[in-house]
Order: sequence, then structure tokens, then C-alpha cells
Amino acid sequence: MSEPIEELWPPFGLTITCGPVTLSPVRDADLPELDALARAGIHAPTEMPFYFPWTVGSTGEIRLRLMQYHWAQRAAMSPASWTLETTVRFDGEVVGCQSISTKDYLVTRTGETGSWLGMKHHGRGIGTVMRQALCAFMFDHLDAAEVTSAAFVDNPASLAVSRKSGYRENGVGRLKRRDSEMALNQRLVLTAEALNRPEHELEIDGVRPLREFLGLTP
Repeated sequence: MSEPIEELWPPFGLTITCGPVTLSPVRDADLPELDALARAGIHAPTEMPFYFPWTVGSTGEIRLRLMQYHWAQRAAMSPASWTLETTVRFDGEVVGCQSISTKDYLVTRTGETGSWLGMKHHGRGIGTVMRQALCAFMFDHLDAAEVTSAAFVDNPASLAVSRKSGYRENGVGRLKRRDSEMALNQRLVLTAEALNRPEHELEIDGVRPLREFLGLTP
């Protein structure tokens, strides 16, 4: 008898539940719904919140980037360097993605968060809860010392989520955004003591196999 996929790939066993919000690593079965969200719009056409403008182009180009990105992150995951990309659901409905990326985590104990929500889910407070939930999970279950984030200064929604979660400003950088466009990027940092925790307690499944997979002691 074959083994469950969660035993073959331990990240798939993780589920983070915070009230009506759940985060679980992106599976192939999630990609059609994530693609539909992306096609319906993530941001206004005049805006670009992402370092790499993956939401620009034809429907086919955006879909291909979305799928290739998630497959690539999963394939490259190891204790030395990993990105945990989660599908976010609100009351069971797929609403977006929340991630954390790191290198040399066993030494640094720090990672950078990133996220997106379908436009129809903006302004409902979901972005704050999913960020708070992932940060609380990192501090409480993966031994993080700090969590970082960043957003372009013309992305007030992301900066507001960071502020509500307890991040403090940590310098401004100059980055290329679209073609030859330069944009200012606000860096942020969060510690466990400063985290504004979500209203609901976290419920976690599958953390022990994930810790072992990432090289963390049980």
C-alpha cells in the first residue's frame, strides 16, 4: 500500500488554523483556484506591489508564472534554503497566499514574509490575520528570532498590515520595479515580543514532521 502524500512530503501535512482563516502549503489542487483569483485581479492595473511584476501580461503568461513559481519553490525546499508558500482560506474559500522565505535558517532564525489576496477580499481584515497567524507560528513553533517584511512606500495596504501586526521600520531601499522604474522599498522587522497576536488562538497540525524536514530538532 502506498504512503500518504503527507509522509512523502512533510510540508503537506501542515495546517495552521486561526479562527475562520486557515493556511496550508500550496498543493497542485489549489492552483486552479489561485489562478482564478489572479485572473480576477490582485491589484489595480496602475499599481505594482510585487518586486517581480508577475501579474503583468496575458492570462496564459500569468498562469504559467504562477504554476512554475509554486512548483519551483517546492522543488528547491531544503534546510539550507526554503520558501513555505501557503494557500489561505477564509471560511473554506481560497482567498490568496501567504509565504515566508529564508536562507540559512538554522543559523539566522529569520525569514521574510510575503502575501497576496484576490481583490474581492481586500479590506476585510484577512491580510492582517493571515500575517499574524504565520508570524505567531514562526515564533511559537519554528523557533524564529525575528521575521522581516518589506513593501513599496506606495503600497499603504501592505504597510498597514505590517503596522497592525507590530513590525517596526527598518530602513528604506531603492529597487527596480517595472522596466527602468525605481521605487522606494520600506523594510520592516518584527520580534515575538512586539507581535500583535491574532484574536483567535492558533491550532496547528503537522508541525513535528515539518520541523524534522527543515532540520530543526524535535
